[in-house]
Amino acid sequence: MSGKTPSVIKKLRVLYLILWAGMLFMAANTAMAQSAQGPGPDGETGTVALTNFETEDFSGSRVCAMCHSQLIDRGGNDVSMDAHWRSTMMGNAARDPLWQAKISSEVSRIPALKSVIEEKCSRCHMGMARYQALADGTPVAVLGAEGFLDPAHRLHQAAMDGVSCTLCHQIQDFNLGHPDSFTGNYFIDTFTSRPDRLIFGPFIEPPRNPMARNSGFTPEQGLHITGSALCAVCHTLYTPSVDFEGNVLPEKFPEQMTYPEWMSSSFSQAGPDFKSCQDCHMPEALGPVVISNRPLWLAARSPFGQHYFVGGNSYMVNLLGNHADELGVTADPEHFEATISRTDAQLQSATAALDIISISRENGEIVFIVRIRNKAGHKFPTGIPTRRVWLHVTAEKAGGKIVFESGRPESDGRIAGDDAVEDPLSFEPHHETISDGSQVQIYEPVMLDSAGNVTHTLLRAVTYAKDNRLLPSGFDKAATASTDIAVCGNALTDDDFTSGEDQVTYRISDPGGALTLKAELLFQAVAYQFAEDLRLDSTTEVNRFMAQYDVSDKTPKPVAAAMATVK
Repeated sequence: MSGKTPSVIKKLRVLYLILWAGMLFMAANTAMAQSAQGPGPDGETGTVALTNFETEDFSGSRVCAMCHSQLIDRGGNDVSMDAHWRSTMMGNAARDPLWQAKISSEVSRIPALKSVIEEKCSRCHMGMARYQALADGTPVAVLGAEGFLDPAHRLHQAAMDGVSCTLCHQIQDFNLGHPDSFTGNYFIDTFTSRPDRLIFGPFIEPPRNPMARNSGFTPEQGLHITGSALCAVCHTLYTPSVDFEGNVLPEKFPEQMTYPEWMSSSFSQAGPDFKSCQDCHMPEALGPVVISNRPLWLAARSPFGQHYFVGGNSYMVNLLGNHADELGVTADPEHFEATISRTDAQLQSATAALDIISISRENGEIVFIVRIRNKAGHKFPTGIPTRRVWLHVTAEKAGGKIVFESGRPESDGRIAGDDAVEDPLSFEPHHETISDGSQVQIYEPVMLDSAGNVTHTLLRAVTYAKDNRLLPSGFDKAATASTDIAVCGNALTDDDFTSGEDQVTYRISDPGGALTLKAELLFQAVAYQFAEDLRLDSTTEVNRFMAQYDVSDKTPKPVAAAMATVK
């Protein structure tokens, strides 16, 4: 060192300190992650190994977790991508037993469309296997000995990794937000060879190595990865409509319209209300995050979107965790507990609000209004038409005696008073006023087939008899809502059912004395009628799901509650 100038010596010392600090940071980081989750294979944060595979165009989540695990934010929180993602519905999109059961049910009911059903459904639930099969010129199938679910299939591991890292992060900024990209019509480059294949992230000038060298993918900034239009490719889904003669009808059915719902809300507009899908479902970490555990010199980046993918479906997350070995999930109980906790917190803090307003007592009646406000940026509930929310309202006398009740949840998943319980071809109408305990306000989609009957078969659906799901703020049901996201049924003419809210008037007989009024909004991810209809098929996948469903806790999830007293 004697020949070095003081400035060079100072620079070398600074470099040494930076490297030493980085080593200490990584040591602390690794200790924290392992303390929280236990030591994992190849550095991932979990004791159950993630899926490990490589095809020509995709890699398993375990390959990515080698570097993108053991991460902490400024508050010392574990924000490892694999730790959050692996127990979500996205991570388990292919293992989801309800999804597998529904595919097999649809195929058993319309066997002539088996290849169409399996190709379309695998686009978003088994995207890597489906895309690789197409690139290789081989058949796309899900069920049976030739399907992706068969452990012997060469793309089985790629299929079972679900909505995984090298699927979403390889989607190109091509037609995103345009109808041509909906229903899983995203574009991935399968022509460029490793290691020059691009994989997109939100940050500018990501270092090319060691990622290109170790994974075969070259990182590139792609701001489209942070936009709602990326999510739209799978969260806007049109399915074929088939009549009972087997004819595929000209018009497709709008089965899941989360992105168009968001586009019709104030959340999609520039201004203070704007929120993208990622803002709610991938919340930012606390401060900058070093997004890889190697190399040591990487700078922290911000904002870092945590890979929570948090929604409202904790029922299925819990079912996955309870049957982890049978379903082959790659997450620990701690991962599932964390995802369930985040999901329940999202439901109860960021989804809806409830008030009891305008209480009056006269002429032998008590009249009060329950107001529900939707805080989500889309209809609530949104997505696949298995979901519903409803109002459970009671009036109690001193001592807890219930003198009025509407919408009592039953232990088997039914809702007391729901017309569909007595007649599967019927449904509970939307109510402006409820004056009897046999009436209940249920916010739900109800599908009709080509004969005009209620159906739960997705490919038989041609329209909705009822869609009174709670509207997001800014949604104009009369002027701007397209047919695909229109309000259907009595709610269309209900002036109190409007942008961002609904008001339901309750008129009950006055029993005299002091009363406590209670209202709660309850959420159910798998409606009773949908499950019972599925039971009619006896496929392997249906039988397995129904066995799991029958022993599951069907207690609905509370979303919001309100209470008031009447003197």
